[in-house]
This record gives sequence, C-alpha cells and structure tokens, in this order.
Amino acid sequence: MREAFRALTTRGRAFLAAGITALICAVLLGQSDLVRAAILLLALPLVAAWFTARRRDQLSLRRHLGPDRISVGQEATVTLTLHNGAARAVGSLLLEEQVPLTLGGRPRFLVERIDGQADVDLSYRVRPELRGRYGLGPLRVRVDDPFGMLELARTFHRAEHLTVVPPVEELPVIGLGGGASGSGDARTRAFTVGSAEDVTVRDYRRGDDLRRVHWRSSARVGELMVRREEQPWESRASVLLDNRAGAHAGTGALSSFETAVRAAASIGSHLAGLGHQVDLLTSAGRLPAGMHGAHDRGRAGDTRQLLDALAVIDTHDAPRWEAAAIEDVGVGGILVAVLGTVREPDRPALARLRQHAGTALAVVLDTPAWAGARAAGPDGESVAGWLALQGWRTVVAGPRDRLPQVWRELGAAQVGARR
Repeated sequence: MREAFRALTTRGRAFLAAGITALICAVLLGQSDLVRAAILLLALPLVAAWFTARRRDQLSLRRHLGPDRISVGQEATVTLTLHNGAARAVGSLLLEEQVPLTLGGRPRFLVERIDGQADVDLSYRVRPELRGRYGLGPLRVRVDDPFGMLELARTFHRAEHLTVVPPVEELPVIGLGGGASGSGDARTRAFTVGSAEDVTVRDYRRGDDLRRVHWRSSARVGELMVRREEQPWESRASVLLDNRAGAHAGTGALSSFETAVRAAASIGSHLAGLGHQVDLLTSAGRLPAGMHGAHDRGRAGDTRQLLDALAVIDTHDAPRWEAAAIEDVGVGGILVAVLGTVREPDRPALARLRQHAGTALAVVLDTPAWAGARAAGPDGESVAGWLALQGWRTVVAGPRDRLPQVWRELGAAQVGARR
C-alpha cells in the first residue's frame, strides 16, 4: 500500500485533498450531504490504491536486435516482446525504452491490453550516424488504473548492445611490394610461429611417430627431435592509426580522427581481403586486451574483430608516439599508417617505424583543412615530402578527398606526396 500511495498521480492527490477538505468542512458545518461527497472523493483513490497493491503482474521482456551489428548509416530494427505470464489480462501500459540520444528520441508505446498467457510485439528502428557500442534499455513500464489515480513504474533492467562499426569503402587493388619504388606485387611472408628452425623440428613427445625423428638434429642437441608438420606461410600487414588527440582537428563525425578511423577500417578490410593477416595498431601501441574485439588475430580475410575494435576506439592524450607502437610493427611486413598532424618530435619515431617495415605507406591527413586554418599544424605536403625521403610512399588527403582515389594515388606514389 505504501508503494501505491507513493504512486498517486496529481489527480489522485487532488481527490484525496478535496475529500479531506470536504470532510472537515462537513464536520464543522454539520452538513451530512457534504460528508457523503467527501467519502466518495476519498474512496476513489483509496480503492484504486488497494486494487493496484493487490496486482501481481507477471510480465517478462525479450528484446531482439536485427541485426545487432551494423555499419554507420544502416538501419537496425529492435523488437520488444512483452509476455503476460498471469492468467488474467493486463491493460493500460505505457512503455518507454531508454536509448542514447545519438540514436534519436526515446520510443514510447501504449498497450491497451495483454491477455493472460499472451505476447505483444512492439518494434522501433534506429539509424546511427556515429560509430560506437550503444546500450538499448532498460525498458520502463508504467501501469495506470482506469481512473488515472495511480501510476506504478516497473523497470526491466536487462539491456542489449548494438555495435556500430565504421563504414568500409571498396578500394582498388594497388601494388604493395617493391619498397619506395611502388613496383611489384610481392608480399612479405612470415612464419606462422617461431623461427625457421622451430618450424622445422621440435622436441619428441610421447606418441610421436618414430619415422618423423630428425636424427641429425637429435645428434646435435643430444635429445630426440622430430620434424614438424609443414606450417603455412602467411602474409603480414599492419594498419597503424594515429589516435593522439592533439594530432587531429574538427569535431563529431566530420573530424579528421573519424576520417582516419574510416580509412583504417577500409584499408584493413581491403588488406584482409587480399589474404593478409592484419594487425591493428595505434600510436599508443597494441589495443588493450580487455577492449571489445581488441585485436584481429584471426584468419586472413576475417575483419569482424578489426571493425569491432575501430567501433569503440578513441583518442588518447599522449602527445608523442609510444615505443610500443613501434615494437608491435611486424618486422619485414607491410605497414600502412594513417597519420594526423606530424611535428618535429614525431619524426624519429616515424623513421624507426620505416626501419621495421618491409614496405611502408602513409596517408597523411591535411588536418589544417579540418581546422579551417593553415596555422593549425605543419603543412601536409612538407610532412609527406620528409616521409618520402625516409622511404615511405605517401599521399596527402583532405576533407573532400575520396578514399578510393587517395588509395589509388598512394599506389602510384614514388617520391613525395600528391599535389
């Protein structure tokens, strides 16, 4: 009953106040007719509270996202299934779904009646314009009595998550081998695990076929060694995203950082589609292991984890490149860097990155163009020219440039940047 009284609406409180006032006046004035009116005014909210307190609604909720993972600009349908587990019908329900403001207004539904042991399906659509991982829910249900005297709130705390990944553009095939010259299609190869000797032989284990014993290695080390089964070779590529907050300009979906994220998503997906095992790195090093879909270590061509990582990646406040970002670059592999503003203190780190990679390509974002002022950072052409001298194939990209064209020009770049 206490909960029911706390749930009195403005109308219910007004009826109570009017009934009490009428009762006092009836006693003071000796008006019996006024007493009957006062009892009626008091009875309506009291009876409504009593019946509401006796209600034992058995409502349950199922939420289905179709699909639960979309790209920016795509549409997802959220279906709410409300089940009444009681034998009697439930009516007059007002539902409100809690969703982030970036997905639009909060969906509201009015359900007049749910029969006993029956379901009702409600749905709404979301079309996110920003990448991220959004929580949908909880769902709040308000139960009204027929007279509008009370309003009880129930909350289904279970929530589902919608992952919105950056959009991926189809890129043309370009020559990735040949170092700074930009010629050839050779791809740097690496062993799946270990060194060449490790791939050839290993320690004998109980149950190994004796026909696989490598006697020469066994004699050299003094222990039985067996030949490994042939290991597949893999092409390796690293996509390096400059996510330093000070290296980017602009705000929201049109910022240079969001452009860099979209470029990293498209380039990483393109390289995976060509058969490369793609490593996603940032200017702070490898993404933290606890991050949702933090690192794409799966089979070549599978970009789900890479895109999930880019869906939630954010900038960090460190002004310089961390040493981990350099150490994590695969030695001898392909490196594609998407860079923001590059200043003089950043050059030693970029020079070391070039030494680690077999082939190094860089998309340099012209961040002053995003800031609307040429004084916001170093000129992109001068940065690209310096990178070219270090052996990078470079191209400068502005806010209006299309990534497929930028990628095509990067494949044709030999010395200097696009002009």
